[in-house]
Amino acid sequence: MLGNPAYPTYQTFIAFGIAALVALVLMPLWIRILKYEHIGQQVRADGPKRHLVKQGTPTMGGVVILLAITVSCLLMGKLTAELVLTLLATLATGLLGFIDDVTSVTHGRSLGLTPHAKMIGLTLICVTFCLFAVNWCDVAPEVRFPGGFAIDLGVLTTTIAIGGAPFEIPWLYVIFTWLLIAGLSNAVNLTDGLDGLAGGTSMIAMLIMAAIAFLHNDVNLAIFSASCGGACLGFLWFNCYPASIFMGDTGSLALGSAFACMAIMTNTEVVSLVIGGLFIAETLSVMIQVVSFKATGKRVFLMAPIHHHFERLGWAETKVVIRFWIVSAAFGALGLALFFQLG
Repeated sequence: MLGNPAYPTYQTFIAFGIAALVALVLMPLWIRILKYEHIGQQVRADGPKRHLVKQGTPTMGGVVILLAITVSCLLMGKLTAELVLTLLATLATGLLGFIDDVTSVTHGRSLGLTPHAKMIGLTLICVTFCLFAVNWCDVAPEVRFPGGFAIDLGVLTTTIAIGGAPFEIPWLYVIFTWLLIAGLSNAVNLTDGLDGLAGGTSMIAMLIMAAIAFLHNDVNLAIFSASCGGACLGFLWFNCYPASIFMGDTGSLALGSAFACMAIMTNTEVVSLVIGGLFIAETLSVMIQVVSFKATGKRVFLMAPIHHHFERLGWAETKVVIRFWIVSAAFGALGLALFFQLG
């Protein structure tokens, strides 16, 4: 571990800088490799027509994002159970996204793995993370709300012996963490539809989570979150409009998982839904659109997710992205305020 442990804020900022630097240095090489191998984005056929020019743009930039996060954590963090588990869950989700991206490129379509296959993979990651978080990291199986109110989800717990040691399975909490991790992973994935949108909003959310982890007295998790934010910053240099590379499901699923895992590790699950309010809005727009069309045959939005709705209204892509960054920052500030209220 680099840096002086007596100055944890220094370590966190350096972790942010290292991750950004790694992404900035490695991304051009990765782009050249992807171009040489003709690995590019498959644009959805029913999307905005002006997005057709993005067909073939290199994708899977999430590979470099994950590498930058890992390098930064290994250099600046202490490998505690909390950091290792969170990092492994993020990498596992990134691997699932990588398989999805490779499948998409191989079959020449915008959709990769089937929803069924993707959900099986996410379920295995979520359940494994939850069980080890509760048993190895002393994460309380409860949901805390602003004002000090909490709901205990450990009331239906089965204890088994593994190697003579007790191993708890809190069934309700397993289901809750599955909903949180799988939901936020897919939410960030849905947000990844415009140049710089998912990268910028994920950076904001992860920096807020870094502050919360620091206030939660877990410097190593703060280093992890700051590394995620730094990797997103380095990625944005190449992903800003017009994008030279996309993060793909490799990046979006991993960043959504990292965000959810941080919320679980810091017992800020409810607060995280406010911090990630933009991701929630993107997901709700798709759900509302589907339900409305099936029930009435009419669409609420011109196109879903909601960022495409504003494109259809005539907003420039860069205007949508920057305004969504502002909204994401507002949600982040509100979530941080609620965290302080939780005490």
